[in-house]
Amino acid sequence: MDVNLKQHLKELEERHTNLEIRKSTDELNNILDDRFFEISSSGYMYNKKECLESGVILTEMTLHNYEIYPLASDVVLSTYYIEDKTRSRNTLRSSIWKHSDGRWQLYFHQGTITELQLSEIIERNSDS
Repeated sequence: MDVNLKQHLKELEERHTNLEIRKSTDELNNILDDRFFEISSSGYMYNKKECLESGVILTEMTLHNYEIYPLASDVVLSTYYIEDKTRSRNTLRSSIWKHSDGRWQLYFHQGTITELQLSEIIERNSDS
């Protein structure tokens, strides 16, 4: 696995979850692919236009256990765990990043609420 690619995508993912970036329509527009869609942790589906027009939920989140899984030379699946400090809940996340026009953009995103705590995620990963 390309460590530089993993670090680059993690940085993009952290930007996507960053409170200040999420307030900026311009920043989100740059991160999201034109065909972007999301299945939110609440179970609703959103596309890029809806995210830019309605805004995204603004919460303080920290990202843990970031992994990538290349699906093709220009497509990568990423998975990670989020501690949402604002809403006092945790989610398992997955994203599909697509490389086009010389840059990586977020093509798909899904969040699933979990009862798992960070310590459990760390323990599970140390066992594997």
